[in-house]
Amino acid sequence: MKISVLGGAGMMGQGIVRDLVSDRAIVAIDEVRICDNHRPRMEALRAELGDPRIVLVDLDASDAGQIEAALAGADLCVNSVPTLAGHQMRIFAAALDARVPYIDLGGLGTFTVKQLEWRDRFREAGVTAVIGVGADPGMSNVICRAVADRLDEIDSINLYWAAELVGPENPVLVPPYSVSTVLAEYAHPSTQFHGGRHVTCAPLTGIEVLDLPEPWGRCEFMYSPHSEQLTVPLAEGIREKGIGEFTWKLHLPHREHEAWVGLVKAGFGDFDDEVTLRSGARVKPLEVLEALIARNIERNRDRIPAQDSHEIHFAIGRGRIGGKAATVRCEVVVAPDPLYAPYVDAATSMNASIAAQLILAKPQRPGVFAPEEYFDVASYFPELEKRKFTVRIATE
Repeated sequence: MKISVLGGAGMMGQGIVRDLVSDRAIVAIDEVRICDNHRPRMEALRAELGDPRIVLVDLDASDAGQIEAALAGADLCVNSVPTLAGHQMRIFAAALDARVPYIDLGGLGTFTVKQLEWRDRFREAGVTAVIGVGADPGMSNVICRAVADRLDEIDSINLYWAAELVGPENPVLVPPYSVSTVLAEYAHPSTQFHGGRHVTCAPLTGIEVLDLPEPWGRCEFMYSPHSEQLTVPLAEGIREKGIGEFTWKLHLPHREHEAWVGLVKAGFGDFDDEVTLRSGARVKPLEVLEALIARNIERNRDRIPAQDSHEIHFAIGRGRIGGKAATVRCEVVVAPDPLYAPYVDAATSMNASIAAQLILAKPQRPGVFAPEEYFDVASYFPELEKRKFTVRIATE
């Protein structure tokens, strides 16, 4: 099998490559192409991993010819180019033209609806695409499927993600993932599912306080723009059960949450709208903020303390089983482990690798799918446990 990882030298892409060439693979992988525009990072990753199956491909994602070359002869395209970079649909279309199965990391649902509109095109061409296959979206969608499968009738499914850092307070702001994604989660309206229909909710609303076990403790969650709420309540096997509510809520570590709220208050939420400096130069706030954060991290690297990251992804479904009221809770906990040390975001990268391998390991279904429509829980959850994620599901 030959897998092309577009954006393979980026934060998420590097982790996907790591997992694909690990001893956890369930398919025979002959070649992993790191396709990126940052040659030094590509070469450094190949040297670090020392795997002869790794091939480097220079890629400018704005160049259709280079995308075509990166996909030539591949058995799967993994698109880990940041969604908000603006290349998502170009790569998606190129995979269809090349008849190469496709996955991506989603990214706030920005292109989800548009991609699903291509379902018939992919089906007619005999090509498989599964969109949004990281941790959230991705694993989170499968968590929702696990909850839905236990209920005969569904009133609601509420999906949550919380992260907490344990250790000395960090005097330096270190983004948990791309700066544009975090800002969008805090500054952009979200689509939620209420009363059996999709509705638009203002940013920083839907506040809900839940008491979780340590180290998370009392967490304040808020609505956030994601793709899960666009697809899960409409998925086959879920919509027929009468679901009336589906929400997705986020909780970042307390002090970091305050920092991102402050940046949004300062105007960085409109990160793509250019501003004019006193010099007359026009810049995008996002580019300034990314450069400033990167410089600050580099200058203060010796001040950044060791911290352990704890994540919990969980869904609570309410409805009926056999006519009796029931609540189903499914959670996946990602606790610190040496296995995750080389990863920026192990949950996202590892889940993308899991999705890629499950697609290649089984007969493929052509079309465009969300994860809850394509993957079965019985195959997916053991792959999480293999990577030391703790999976729990309970019915009350």
